[in-house]
Amino acid sequence: MYIEHIAMYVNDLEKAREFFVKYFNAVSNEGYHNKKTEFRSYFLSFDNGARLEIMNKPQINDDEKALNHTGYIHIAFRLGSKTAVDELTEKMRNDGYTVVSGPRTTGDGYYESCIIGIEGNQIEITE
Repeated sequence: MYIEHIAMYVNDLEKAREFFVKYFNAVSNEGYHNKKTEFRSYFLSFDNGARLEIMNKPQINDDEKALNHTGYIHIAFRLGSKTAVDELTEKMRNDGYTVVSGPRTTGDGYYESCIIGIEGNQIEITE
């Protein structure tokens, strides 16, 4: 058994798609549009087969996201090296994203950074 995909609603579907393509080398499908409900989505695929569905529809609830809250808290991407973590963290910081922590080695041995990414969603970047 494995997780087939993770999904998230976003306000700006095209900007979210560009974010994951630019920073995490996602490959996007052509997208889906249900004209009756105005639901739209893209499936983004990553090198190891993981997939993220980004979705949008009219009138979605967009509550402020507290840094620490119940429920899903972040998406983590493994980059393969400390150098890659350092470089992507710096690139995202220079592009205006907030670095919450890191790069650092955590108490449980991960080398990581946490960034507030697209639309306030937390992204973890690991070695």
